[in-house]
Amino acid sequence: MWFGGDYNPEQWDEKVWAHDDALMREARVNIATVGVFSWSILEPEEGRYEFGWLDDTLERLWRNGIRVVLATPTASPPPWFTLAHPDAMPVTRDGARLWHGSRDTYCAAAPAYRSAAAAIADALAQRYAGHPALAMWHIHNEYGTVCCCDHAAGAFRSWLQRRYGAGRDGLGALNEAWGTAFWSQRYSAWEQILPPRATQWRANPSQLLDYHRFWSDELLAAFCEQRDVVRHHTPAVPVTTNFILPGYQVVDYWAWSREVDVVAIDHYLGAAGLGGQADIAFGGDRARAFNGGWPWILMEQSTSLIYQRDRILTKEPGRMLRDSLGYLARGSDSVMFFQWRASPAGAEMFHPAMVPHAGPDTRIFREVCELGTALSRLGEIAGSVVTADVALLWDADSWWALEDRGIPLAEVRYLDLVRADHAALWRAGVVCDFVPPEGDLSRYRLVFATAAYLISDEGAQVLRRYVAAGGHVVMSFGGGMVDSRHHARLGGGPGALRDVFGIRVEEFHPLASGEGVALTDLDPGGGLGPGTAFGPGPAFGPGTVWSEDLRSEGAEVLASYAEGPLAGHPAITRNSFGAGTAWYVSAQLGEASRDQLFAAVLEQAGAGPVVAGAPPGVEIVRRHGDGGRSWLFVLNHTGDPAVVGASGMDLLTGRPVDGRLEVVPGGVAVLREPGTGGVSA
Repeated sequence: MWFGGDYNPEQWDEKVWAHDDALMREARVNIATVGVFSWSILEPEEGRYEFGWLDDTLERLWRNGIRVVLATPTASPPPWFTLAHPDAMPVTRDGARLWHGSRDTYCAAAPAYRSAAAAIADALAQRYAGHPALAMWHIHNEYGTVCCCDHAAGAFRSWLQRRYGAGRDGLGALNEAWGTAFWSQRYSAWEQILPPRATQWRANPSQLLDYHRFWSDELLAAFCEQRDVVRHHTPAVPVTTNFILPGYQVVDYWAWSREVDVVAIDHYLGAAGLGGQADIAFGGDRARAFNGGWPWILMEQSTSLIYQRDRILTKEPGRMLRDSLGYLARGSDSVMFFQWRASPAGAEMFHPAMVPHAGPDTRIFREVCELGTALSRLGEIAGSVVTADVALLWDADSWWALEDRGIPLAEVRYLDLVRADHAALWRAGVVCDFVPPEGDLSRYRLVFATAAYLISDEGAQVLRRYVAAGGHVVMSFGGGMVDSRHHARLGGGPGALRDVFGIRVEEFHPLASGEGVALTDLDPGGGLGPGTAFGPGPAFGPGTVWSEDLRSEGAEVLASYAEGPLAGHPAITRNSFGAGTAWYVSAQLGEASRDQLFAAVLEQAGAGPVVAGAPPGVEIVRRHGDGGRSWLFVLNHTGDPAVVGASGMDLLTGRPVDGRLEVVPGGVAVLREPGTGGVSA
């Protein structure tokens, strides 16, 4: 298990370096990410490199038993680059050019930037090829800068010509794909096409979608250039970059995951309490999915910080260990932080660190040491995997289309909708995978097509075949409204899947802010079997945010709208198609109603929690290793003791457990289960 974080010795003098050496040994740190934002120090003027401090750092870390994830520092070009290449500074949609003084001030489509980035990557790879400390390359940092400058415009046109074809035929295909007959937008020459800069009113949604796709590909090309440079000199050293989750969706992580040797993520909590714990699972399940189910790297988290809306909160004592094991439970083989030592100055000087400003005689550093000790006892788990029989679709195109106001309702946000459904499954104790909409669904009992506003023709066929073969799928409101061009599907929703779901959505009815609509169970028991009835009566609900006027065309109506203009109309339906079942939910359900519905769906699909009967707020995940070995993670997120039926050897305490595991409030346990190697109860 890797344990450590970003290390920035260039911010400190040699006296502090010596202190760092001793503290890292005390904390059992074994990995450090170095050089992420050091370009101006490594290359103080163009073509002149100063590697002395970095030479000393790698040697010192290696002597201290610490491997290095060496970064290319290209996320923050130095001031000399700004002055030499002002055209390579990013331009916003409003036409404002941004200047040096922060980070990420570059346009990745600018030739000067790409050339300078490749040069510093090449210099680093040549110098440190063969160094025993070098464990991995960390290209750039949190790719995500988008630009609307003239360089970006030229690159966008080239991308469009590769996508649609060059010449007049390609231009005709683009006009068709963008629906340019609307509002007199038809293009007659390629040079007329520009980025979607600020315009009078609403921009063309199909153009916006292609611009998102273009930037994901352009940034990926920039990554691949640096990756190929360092691989040339160090072919045996794995290469990655750090995806930022859950924040923003600038890149298509499915496409990017195919180009890295291992997926690495940065994950910062946006909620306290159980919402934050569910979000750790949400991030971990996505990271594992992006890495094809194999162990992944937690490159950054915070020791004690929670970003919550307009303020920063502090994690309660003991949460560092529980949060970190939450990531391990979901398949990570590392626990790393930003950063090792809190910076004395700069824009993030108050960002928490493993060694805070107050020094090592602090709660934070003591918890860091406790975490290092715990991880030293979990090495046997490295390389094991997490399996799931439930999955959620994850689609950059749907996110981009919705965020560009594809639906005229600001509250309908992709990330919020998918996170809410994942959180309901987390509360049910169900471990989930994520899959691309055109991926292989065959190994899952149940798939959630949440916020699947955009479904391509191929994606529709994948869902159709999956249900026909016996799969269960749950689609949320607005599903399948548009195709891959961001054109409306004609004939009503859910578009190409109307027969699969046995319904036709005729009209959507967005609800006013704060408005709810009651739902009623038309069939007490809903045909779902004992103990799974919704109602009866309007107690089920209310639906919020959205509602739809839909008719059944063969689907069974499980719940209807109980009031308002849609009173008596279907709200939740279920349809048999082939050997499978398709459910449709036309409103945003509250937490209790969602949990109730999902429990019924899970029961019918034959899916369930890792351990039945776990107390609310207790998270249980199993990792599987070679030879039938398995380990059970039990995390008590509540303020009360929790009892779970489990057996094995608790690796954290060394104590055997025989059928009854008691976990203290806020505590954790990791059991090597019986018959899976080693000593067990």
